[in-house]
Amino acid sequence: MTRTRREPPAPTTAGSRGWLSRNLLVLSGVSFLQDAASELLYPIMPIFLTAVLGAPAAVVGLVEGLAEGAAALTKLAAGGLGDRYRRRPLIAAGYGLAAVGKVLIALAVVWPVVLAGRVVDRLGKGMRGAPRDALLVDGIPPAARGRAFGLHRTADTLGAVVGPLIGLAGYELLHHRIRPLLAIAVVPAVLSVLLVAAVRERTRPPAGAKARPTLRGANRLPARFWRIMAVLAAFALVNFPDALLLLRLRAIGFSVTALILAYVTYNLVYAAASYPAGLLADRWRPPRVFGLGLIFFAVGYVGLGLVHSHPAAWALLAAYGLFTACTDGVGKAWISGLVGADFQARAQGVYQALSGFGVLVAGIWAGLAWRGDGRLPLILSGTAAAILAAVLLAASSRRARDRHAAPHRALDSRA
Repeated sequence: MTRTRREPPAPTTAGSRGWLSRNLLVLSGVSFLQDAASELLYPIMPIFLTAVLGAPAAVVGLVEGLAEGAAALTKLAAGGLGDRYRRRPLIAAGYGLAAVGKVLIALAVVWPVVLAGRVVDRLGKGMRGAPRDALLVDGIPPAARGRAFGLHRTADTLGAVVGPLIGLAGYELLHHRIRPLLAIAVVPAVLSVLLVAAVRERTRPPAGAKARPTLRGANRLPARFWRIMAVLAAFALVNFPDALLLLRLRAIGFSVTALILAYVTYNLVYAAASYPAGLLADRWRPPRVFGLGLIFFAVGYVGLGLVHSHPAAWALLAAYGLFTACTDGVGKAWISGLVGADFQARAQGVYQALSGFGVLVAGIWAGLAWRGDGRLPLILSGTAAAILAAVLLAASSRRARDRHAAPHRALDSRA
């Protein structure tokens, strides 16, 4: 890779499309294809592990937790690399590794091979995430980043709608055999890698200074960034992998078909609400929208821990979709507004890495505490999120009041 120096962002004009850039559209298409591949597999993965390969429920949490932990380590390194080198090769390599991981899963006959495939897949996610998000907002005004990330998350999540529907159709056409679906998922994964070639990154002259360690510079991120990261990392400790939520649905009697359709419903809500949530974050500020998302999380988790009614479970999954819409892209927009252009990839890498480490811990403790029906970890996590939401919303409201009062205090002092 060639070490490069950043050029200042290209100016935007009020008469142009401004935030709706070529890279935003291309990367949205890339994410759509990759998520179609990933989410074709995701709702059937717990069933494949437990029913086909004979793994216990704790292994589901372990596989997903370790996969996210591996991604977290890679995100930490990729963030620094994305600020010092060209980003497109990192993005292409990340999507390529994800495709390789899906091939491993398709060939698996024992659960450790699935673990290896998921780890390789998530290593690819970790490698591409921060450089992609930094390149995605290059040249987009900070005031429009909520909607930019919201549009990207909408496209990504539409892939999570299409993928499971393809999986469901294949499941029915292939006489309820799961293994052929694993091979089908490789096709959109490969297409996503090919589409990365359409991404454009401005050529920059190489810098002459000797390359420094990749992670150096994290200590130069502002103190406010680290304070916010402490809050977001604390939440990640109770946000366990969605695969365990799918096991909860199985425990209350969902068939494979109903499970896939319920997951599609969750992703439809997530896709439909992502852009409005991003637009709201541009107007309200991200912390308030993120806090609202945590309320939806609490409702979804506690509710799923308590109910046995299938219609109620569907409604609660819709609430959980609102949580993801209000936190995923909004969280990235929040982080992007805390640092300058030279630290975008590094800040996103730290954020995504710490979130991944939290999911690793959450996946392990929730899997061990699952005990058949998963009620206890769901209720504990939902309660913790409700408390954190109250703290975050109170702090956000207090800062808004202080900002509103400051001009009046200044006028009073001049009077």
